[in-house]
Amino acid sequence: MRRPAGGAKEVSFLVFETPNLTPEYWDKAIKRVTDRHPDIHVKKIVAPSAGERNAYAKQLLASGQLPDVMQAVAPSGFAESGRLYAWREKELAAYQYPHSNPLGGKIYQLPYNTQPTPLVYYNKKLFARAGITAPPKTYAELLADGAALKAKGINPFVVGGGGKDAFAAAYLWIALVGADVYREQPDFLAQRRADKVTFSDPVFVKATQKFADLVEKGYIDKAGLSRDYPSTEKAFLDGKGAMYPMGSWFAASADAKTLPFDIGVFAWPTDDGTTVVPAYTGGGPIVNAHAKNLEAAKTFALEFNQNAANNDVLVKSDAAIIAIKGYKPPAMGPVYQDTLKVLRSGKVANAFTVETGDDALLPGVSDKVFAIAQQIVAGKTDGAQAGRLLDQEWAKADGR
Repeated sequence: MRRPAGGAKEVSFLVFETPNLTPEYWDKAIKRVTDRHPDIHVKKIVAPSAGERNAYAKQLLASGQLPDVMQAVAPSGFAESGRLYAWREKELAAYQYPHSNPLGGKIYQLPYNTQPTPLVYYNKKLFARAGITAPPKTYAELLADGAALKAKGINPFVVGGGGKDAFAAAYLWIALVGADVYREQPDFLAQRRADKVTFSDPVFVKATQKFADLVEKGYIDKAGLSRDYPSTEKAFLDGKGAMYPMGSWFAASADAKTLPFDIGVFAWPTDDGTTVVPAYTGGGPIVNAHAKNLEAAKTFALEFNQNAANNDVLVKSDAAIIAIKGYKPPAMGPVYQDTLKVLRSGKVANAFTVETGDDALLPGVSDKVFAIAQQIVAGKTDGAQAGRLLDQEWAKADGR
């Protein structure tokens, strides 16, 4: 590791890489900040995978190596024990939604990016081949479209979940919880923390059973469980399935490529056709309250998120929807623009597993959700069993 220049203050920074957020992306973004703050030297630390960044941060904490700044790591499990710096009102003044995802009334993660998680991206050419002229408005229409696609030998849904990227198996479940659970009970997880509801309650089991039913109908290719996240994205872009449930960041990949088909996007349909968009505003850095150079860590975190050039690149590379006052994004392609339209078209609900505040899953439970989602895709677990398994994992995480 290159040593910081004389007088420079070192800040360690935990990041994660994806097909959109490459090593080059992080290095250039860091340099834009250090060019403005030459007294700060950054030591970049890379998580094993995007889906493992929370668990990796906890491993580093356990070994006494908690980084000074951590990008898009959930604060739950760190903040409660006094490990994180709580941002002050004046430090949050630039953000459109400064009080997103509070923990105990305090904000630990900079709320700079709104991400619908997931929407459904679809291959218009494959839809047309199956005689589908428009995206589904209701869940019944979605099932009919799945049947029409399967009848033409077209895989309805592309999913992933292989290896270290188990999270990619869960997007259909996340969509269903948003549409069928959070729409009616937006505080469901807050009530779960208060033991007023369980994952075995009928509303949650019913939503989860829809996921299992899609598997039973053959609408989900189980081979996806062998695909990591990049391979899953490639499978959809290669035309190996008609629909791809994924976060809004996929729009960047879709717009960056010349494809033999057009891509559309819709929100997961509800039974009655009401549009519900699971989304999350946050994703910014959290800061180690015990960082050796705390002021430098805070300065770096704020500048990293508020640097206009960084945000322009993030919009272009990861289709970010920046939630900072006065920010104007660069010109973007049609899939990004359609993604924005869907976000603005309906009721916004929390995105299950993505919450990071008082209504978040208990620490470590999101990884259990992903593992259970893999079981559902494999056809080994139904809605009721999944609810019971999740309640058991919740009890373990809660120390009971």
